[in-house]
Amino acid sequence: MTLPLLPFMAVMAAVVVASNFLVQFPVGYTLGTLNLADLLTWGAFTYPVAFLVTDLANRRFGPSTARMVVLCGFIVAVALSVWLATPRIAVASGSAFLAAQLLDVSIFDRLRNRTWWLPPLASTVIGSSLDTLIFFSLAFSQFAGAIGPGDAFASEAAPLLGLFAMEAPRWVSWALGDLIVKLLVGLAMLAPYGALMPVVTPQGRA
Repeated sequence: MTLPLLPFMAVMAAVVVASNFLVQFPVGYTLGTLNLADLLTWGAFTYPVAFLVTDLANRRFGPSTARMVVLCGFIVAVALSVWLATPRIAVASGSAFLAAQLLDVSIFDRLRNRTWWLPPLASTVIGSSLDTLIFFSLAFSQFAGAIGPGDAFASEAAPLLGLFAMEAPRWVSWALGDLIVKLLVGLAMLAPYGALMPVVTPQGRA
């Protein structure tokens, strides 16, 4: 069982490494008056691929084995976060990854016999939403201050998404921008999922 899992684990580890690296680089583009560099890093575009890897492993091997792939990604994510980030960010990153990916596994498994696109889409949308909520609230909100020192800049009030008169802590705009990208990329991941379905067949079937 372990040998067939290696490609999934390797890709999951690569996605986590790439996302942790690319999160250092803001997206240097503007949309009208919206400066994307204030909201997004390139890591937001690569991280949703982790859900694709989890879903393909789940389709091929089932939920128990898919959780092993998630565990591999979790170990890599925590190791990189501890090395590259503060303890608070490491806790937020690891907690968000593990909770979101395990929820993805459960939702996909419940829906696996439905229309082909529903399991990966529903599990990715719900998992991505949970990931964003856990990470940004633990990493930057004041109520999670017990985990570690906060980020004063992230907590400062600013126009929501840099566009609206209503103000909110900057991390709320970061979370919304991050979630929008995750959902768009998650939707785009239906194309490679559909293309790989004939190759990644459920184990025991032709």
